[in-house]
Amino acid sequence: MIKLFPMLRLVPEKTDIKFMKGRFLGLIVSAVLSILSVGLFFWPGMNYGIDFKGGIVMEVRTPQDADFTRLRAVLSQQNVGQAGLQQFGQANDVLIRLERQPGDEAAQQRAVERVRGALTEAFPGLQVRRVEAVGASVSQELFVNGMTAMGLSFVAMLIYIWFRFEWQFGIGAVVTLLLDTTKMIGFYVVTDFQFNLVAIAAMLTVMGYSINDKVVVYDRVRENLRKYKSMSLRDLIDLSINETLSRTIGTSVASLLATLPLALFGGEALEEFAWAMVFGIFLATSSSIFIAAPILLFLGEDKLRRGPPPGKTEGDADKAATPAKA
Repeated sequence: MIKLFPMLRLVPEKTDIKFMKGRFLGLIVSAVLSILSVGLFFWPGMNYGIDFKGGIVMEVRTPQDADFTRLRAVLSQQNVGQAGLQQFGQANDVLIRLERQPGDEAAQQRAVERVRGALTEAFPGLQVRRVEAVGASVSQELFVNGMTAMGLSFVAMLIYIWFRFEWQFGIGAVVTLLLDTTKMIGFYVVTDFQFNLVAIAAMLTVMGYSINDKVVVYDRVRENLRKYKSMSLRDLIDLSINETLSRTIGTSVASLLATLPLALFGGEALEEFAWAMVFGIFLATSSSIFIAAPILLFLGEDKLRRGPPPGKTEGDADKAATPAKA
């Protein structure tokens, strides 16, 4: 297919990019962004959704197809804070999410009645089919369970990489995932997207995509460690990244082609999840090259490969060999 349509090739068949020359810059930029993201987490903080801070969920059915612009206008006049609208089921079924109101449960009930009255007045014949309130204790439990899921995923990935590769690979992958996760948190703060169970799902999906991308690069490094006995680890990592570059870029572009339309046209129900995925794909692809690989170089330079034998320059014999294609 590539031979018939050479324009479809995103990366040249053979590349010789010295990625490790930028290892210090990559790590410094990553560290700065992660530190800033942690700072943003404490101030101004994340926009927690109803799942994590409590709130009110109302399921309504309008007489005609839902007019979201008018619905938002009516809700904005009720002084109930930020309201999220989501279409589901039929074209006139709407899920309304309201922030938890200041005060006790009686205050929540008054807010529900106020919203119910305003919607019924603006849309004669509107039906309120369901009303649920997520209390503080439930939201706290959901938050703890979500964080636990992320923590367990880190441990599982560390164990998997550790058993499949040497410990340097496992540490490099998990440290990179931690840096990626802090940047995802910064993304949610900057965009003011709601951080809820959907956001946890997005972050876990990005983590899975990221670790898969790193396993591809690490697996090629391990193969080349056996194949090129005298090549320095720095040159060997550069070679491995170049050999897998076509696969890495191709997978990322294919994922973006599937995700970007959801972000642009998926509507309120999907856009936050989709934009988080778009950001995560860029993040995972870049961190595999500029973060995970340099960390592996620093951890493994004296362990995985001590350098060329006496009397030989770095990789003089190995570079003459034909490298494997991605």
